[in-house]
Amino acid sequence: MKFDAIIFDFDGVLLESEYSGNAHIAEYLTGIGHPTSPEDSMANFMGLAGPEFLSALENWIGGPLPEDFHPAREAENRRVMAEGIDPVAGAIAFVRGLPRDIPRAIASSSATEWIATHLDHLGIRDAFDPHLYSGKEHVARGKPAPDLYLHAADAIGADIRRTVILEDSPVGAKGAVASGAHVIGLCAGSHCGPGHADRLRDLGVHDVAADFSDVARLIS
Repeated sequence: MKFDAIIFDFDGVLLESEYSGNAHIAEYLTGIGHPTSPEDSMANFMGLAGPEFLSALENWIGGPLPEDFHPAREAENRRVMAEGIDPVAGAIAFVRGLPRDIPRAIASSSATEWIATHLDHLGIRDAFDPHLYSGKEHVARGKPAPDLYLHAADAIGADIRRTVILEDSPVGAKGAVASGAHVIGLCAGSHCGPGHADRLRDLGVHDVAADFSDVARLIS
């Protein structure tokens, strides 16, 4: 392997959650009088968390969110955590095929409870535990700041300059590039439509992979 360590984003890289999550956001916003498509939601909110996410939503609707937004999101999250979500095609085989001595971590805008629960559903939590890092919980500045990637690299004892990061979202890719790591823009998820790879290239990712076979080739 060309690199000493590997850091994964989670939603849209290992878990097919980006489209369904953004579809729910779009449905909610449309229901309160702000017509929004899943594509609108992905273009404006994908990869954001915490204050940055809420600010983007309020900018989109031109005012504060209704009080029932957070309960609605929590109910949807609980539903999908109970039911599970499919992995991104090829993700499980790729993770299981990594050399066991390669340090690895997950660096996600999602909460660690979300990450751990879905890793259990996918059957690969043992491949990462305890290195599950959340932009909501482990750093003051989440994506698109590079802080979460730097935190994850430090936690696994890796030199960020010798680390490869897999990212799918423009927000995440921006922070990953700023961290100084080698960044692969992964376009394997169902949410990655025409032009997605070009958006990632424009942000400075070093390589673009259409699937995990491409990733394996790029890092070997």
